[in-house]
Amino acid sequence: MPLKKSSGNMYPWVTHMHSHLVGRCPHECIYCYVQAMAARFKEVAARYSGPVELIEDELRVAYGTGRTIFIEHMGDLFAKDVPSAFIVRILAHCAAWPRNTYVFQTKNPRRYLAYIDEIPAGSLLGTTIETNRDLPGVSKAPEPFERFDAMTLIPLPKFRTFVTVEPILKFDRARLRRWLSIIGPEFVNIGADSKSHGLPEPTAAEVAALIAALKKCGIEVREKHNLQRLIESL
Repeated sequence: MPLKKSSGNMYPWVTHMHSHLVGRCPHECIYCYVQAMAARFKEVAARYSGPVELIEDELRVAYGTGRTIFIEHMGDLFAKDVPSAFIVRILAHCAAWPRNTYVFQTKNPRRYLAYIDEIPAGSLLGTTIETNRDLPGVSKAPEPFERFDAMTLIPLPKFRTFVTVEPILKFDRARLRRWLSIIGPEFVNIGADSKSHGLPEPTAAEVAALIAALKKCGIEVREKHNLQRLIESL
């Protein structure tokens, strides 16, 4: 079966994406775009509800060469409730096609460390850090500080790292800038809430100041299209 080409504007630098897993992501973030799609489309609801399961046929998809492939773009491979056996088999599938760049993103980056020898070298390992503050009622994922702390342990330069600040929420500029500079990611994506979830958002001036501070630290900032809603008043 063919590998799916990347579409939409989530990460324009990704060329392809692939999901081996079905079921509802255990993190259940209230702003999850997958669940927003599930509310609109029956086929999405059927695929991404219930317990997490591995689809055997997806392990036979040919990855080819020279591609940047986002693995499990519709879920979180490293969520604590995903069985270890699933992770090992999916990483082995990637390793069987070594001439690609693999992109992984999780809100439980400490679990990267348990599979650091199975993840293909050169992969892009990312996490989401929406704010430096705790997020009660927003997500069942580990709190932002736990994600930050885990990302500082990723071995460089064996792996490349990135951080996504999306949807960007109210933050403390000095602390969030310090976290991101300590992680030292290759780049930071910044985006806003696209679905009007009523989340606590920073002002345009606060977003602009954070971007300027990160650039001053030498960190590349990639602004998502949806960020324009927050900064257009500047």
